[in-house]
Amino acid sequence: RKKARASCSLPEPSWEERLANAVTPLWRLPYQEQLQVKYESQRKILQTLASRLEELGIDAQKPDGLCCPLQPVVPSPIINGYRNKSTFSVNRGPDGNPKTVGLYVGTGRGRNIVCVKANHVENIPSKHKQVAQCYEEFICGSPLDSCILFHEGGHWRELVVRTTSCGHTMATITFHPQQLGQEALAAQKALLKEFFTRGPGAACALTSLYFQESTMTRCSHEQSPYQLLHGAPHIFEELLGLRFRISPDAFFQVNTAGAEVLYQVVGELCQATEDTVLLDICCGTGTIGLSLAHRVSKVIGVEVVEKAVEDAQWNAAFNGISNCEFHSGKAEAVLPQLLASWEDARPLVAVVNPSRAGLHYRVIGAIRNCSSIRRLLYISCKPEGEAMRNFLELCCPPDPKKKLAGEPFAPVLAIPFDMFPHTVHCELVLLFTR
Repeated sequence: RKKARASCSLPEPSWEERLANAVTPLWRLPYQEQLQVKYESQRKILQTLASRLEELGIDAQKPDGLCCPLQPVVPSPIINGYRNKSTFSVNRGPDGNPKTVGLYVGTGRGRNIVCVKANHVENIPSKHKQVAQCYEEFICGSPLDSCILFHEGGHWRELVVRTTSCGHTMATITFHPQQLGQEALAAQKALLKEFFTRGPGAACALTSLYFQESTMTRCSHEQSPYQLLHGAPHIFEELLGLRFRISPDAFFQVNTAGAEVLYQVVGELCQATEDTVLLDICCGTGTIGLSLAHRVSKVIGVEVVEKAVEDAQWNAAFNGISNCEFHSGKAEAVLPQLLASWEDARPLVAVVNPSRAGLHYRVIGAIRNCSSIRRLLYISCKPEGEAMRNFLELCCPPDPKKKLAGEPFAPVLAIPFDMFPHTVHCELVLLFTR
């Protein structure tokens, strides 16, 4: 009973603490302890992979229970404010303000979502927080409601802020048009532009201000074009001596300083020579392929986002790199075609960096069936998720039912990178050979 009373007397955590615990659950730990927590989580993933491979009849388990050697977690060069992209929601805040711009605490299933300002969250830079605060000021002064549930009406939705080490800032505002006509929409866009160029929002010094009308949770540029209201169409980042152009919806590693370290190690693990062809699958704006282009004979990139491919092509031309080609389309549509007719005698190394959804089974099949690929680097931000399925598909015995022919791969080395300090997430690079 005494213990119960003591625990009851503990003060409730503030909303700020609740948000920090939800978004950056390791924020209270010294950084070295964070790295140790992540190392242990990666160990468990490799132990799981080893046991899953054993179930497939593959003798992959080493004496330590892992499927391959695991190196220590490579630390992030920047620990606080490292994010170059932040997505802010609009919803009801702890004080009841329905136009609070911040991050969620709670879940939709639990019907207890509260939107809390992210001013104290350590992985978000101050510039992002400033733009979020200005956006909240703007929508609080607007007669239009925030759009929390699509069927209940409202208009103002998400804000995405991207920044670069070059000092550029891009803001993209998502807006539900509901039943507004073109004239009313044009008026809202004009007010938004005025606020961020001549009003209080001018303090943000935006390089680019984009507006997207969206009736869905997420919309691609093809589904609903990003409309440039002010400034330059792109922002630019410098990485490993190269300059990269970034569009609103193009993928770019969220931790630029960490990405530099990651790509340098990837380059070493590729063991590429002057006659190597590098296959960069899910290449985004081409950062991996372009940063390694000087080491190899040719780079072939595949990416589903059209605008990202345009960025990659521009990036290659701007940096004077002529040995790269980029293909736009779903990897499962492009890659089987590309590799089925592969007759190039040069060694072929594959680097894959998919989203959390992992690679389509057709992509794995195309890689397995291409005997020229002897070395593959899989970069995963969620190796315990769908990527685990990919690892097993790469390593399992040939399976005609799944169209997995060809010699299986084997995991030979794992290197985790802390791209996300203060969170539980880790970027795992797993090297497979055959």
